[in-house]
Amino acid sequence: MRWIAGGSFIMGEDARYPEEGPPRLVTVRGFWIDTHELTNAEFARFVKATGYRTLAERDPPALPDAPPEMKVPGSAVFTIPTPDDPRWWRWAVGAQWRHPSGPKESIAGHDADPVVQIAYDDAAAYARWAGKELPTEAQWEYTAHGGQKALPEPLASNGKPTANYYQGVFPERDLGTDGYKGRAPVGCFPANAFGLHDMIGNVWEWTRDPAGPDRYVIKGGSYLCAANYCARYRPAARQFQERGLGTDHIGFRLVDNRKAAPAH
Repeated sequence: MRWIAGGSFIMGEDARYPEEGPPRLVTVRGFWIDTHELTNAEFARFVKATGYRTLAERDPPALPDAPPEMKVPGSAVFTIPTPDDPRWWRWAVGAQWRHPSGPKESIAGHDADPVVQIAYDDAAAYARWAGKELPTEAQWEYTAHGGQKALPEPLASNGKPTANYYQGVFPERDLGTDGYKGRAPVGCFPANAFGLHDMIGNVWEWTRDPAGPDRYVIKGGSYLCAANYCARYRPAARQFQERGLGTDHIGFRLVDNRKAAPAH
């Protein structure tokens, strides 16, 4: 984990989406935060120690009008639309953290990838076990800025991507010019000025801030964020996610608000 000294910053933006504003001055106290998103290997240790089963591995809530495939364990998965099936998202039977897009995909050999198909309650369960917490939205956004002004797109001065996001015309084709199509192992892109990796892109991250009944704020954007569509690869970007639904592009990292600041 990395110690983040407290401070004040302008949270939110006006330019993109109404839910991001208005910009306002916010102050946070010092805290520790994970340097990267939680990995498959780290989550596997938790499951081995506790026997925990994620929401995607359990029978879903009884919904009388749900189609048959949504009455068995599974989760939401992004798919490239076709003329025959224009959906971007579909319910994949058997999709869960070990098989993010369904039984045909395995995390074997991907220990360093961020764990996904994690619902809010799954992330909160891990946090309790670890003796830590999910970050507040303000903590998350403060660290994502890294003490600097946010860029409109995560690009270096030479035009090279500095985060894992969608290059190309979404949702038709990801060119993968950042080196990855889909999730990337944590830490593949340069850390920000606070020494934190993947605050922007790769996978969305849960915060503990509620956003209405049974929804929580997620931050950071993911490998599905594209300039021609959502452009939510910015610190101020936010979405409101159903607490019981993890997808194949949502993960998390934790903070520790109780551990003492490092000695100087």
